[in-house]
Amino acid sequence: MTENGLKEQIVKLKKKKDALILVHNYQVAEVQEVGDYIGDSLELARKATGVKTSIIVFCGVRFMAETAKILNPDVKVLIPRSDAGCPMADMITRDDVIELKKKHPGAVVCSYVNTNADVKAETDICCTSANAVEVIENIDSDRVVFTPDKNLASYVGRKVNTEIIPFDGYCYVHTRFSPEDIEKSKAAHPGAVVLVHPECNPDVVDLADEVLSTSGMLKYARESAGTEFIVATEEGLIGRMSREIPGKAFYSAGRAHFCFNMKKIRLEDVYRSLDEEIYEVTVEPEIMEKARVSLERMIAAKL
Repeated sequence: MTENGLKEQIVKLKKKKDALILVHNYQVAEVQEVGDYIGDSLELARKATGVKTSIIVFCGVRFMAETAKILNPDVKVLIPRSDAGCPMADMITRDDVIELKKKHPGAVVCSYVNTNADVKAETDICCTSANAVEVIENIDSDRVVFTPDKNLASYVGRKVNTEIIPFDGYCYVHTRFSPEDIEKSKAAHPGAVVLVHPECNPDVVDLADEVLSTSGMLKYARESAGTEFIVATEEGLIGRMSREIPGKAFYSAGRAHFCFNMKKIRLEDVYRSLDEEIYEVTVEPEIMEKARVSLERMIAAKL
């Protein structure tokens, strides 16, 4: 079946099965094109809240599909590739969080949404890169254990007066960007605005004009008077920016970097998952109930 044929069949299946397709910014272009909503983790979590459709097809990695299921326990949630995981999410376990609580009694635990459901269940409040600073500012505590991304923890720590106790996790995609990448890109494109994701290392963040989530980068580029941008994040977002903001130029900071798990999902996978209703995401009821509390607090940005 051709690409256009697959897209037509997916549109028909969506209507027939009363399905909603949520797509992360890092997905390949053809998958983004069949999505009902495209966004970052916070945007998609908000879209997944109170969904009225019978099925959600989540084109992202597993923790995102779990989040949609937790927020919609009565909706069937499908992920087109069962092996699309997140290495950073797998760096921390539920036992790690329990141990951190023992080591830092009285501290609030804030976990990045890039965590598995059992970690969220042991978490007081979740956050995304888009609202992490706001979330921490609204926590009534002098100490916050922040998991799992040490770079996002470092960035947030610069913005708040709260003591941030980081876990030693990281995003293998964003940590590939180097200060040399930024400097070379600036030399090649003088005058370009440098947009950096807070999952990058601190020495890269130091060279940014703006430090933003993927949704923040998209919004900034749309509204900015600037016409050239150097972008330090996964290639999928840079492709979306180029398609949706004509007349402006977007360059990866150095060589383009890919999240191989995000890129596993193809149109054929979306079609098959929806057609056969395979790779349903499930979460144990006890875990689901506890994790929902930390996610709902994240969406409200308040503990």
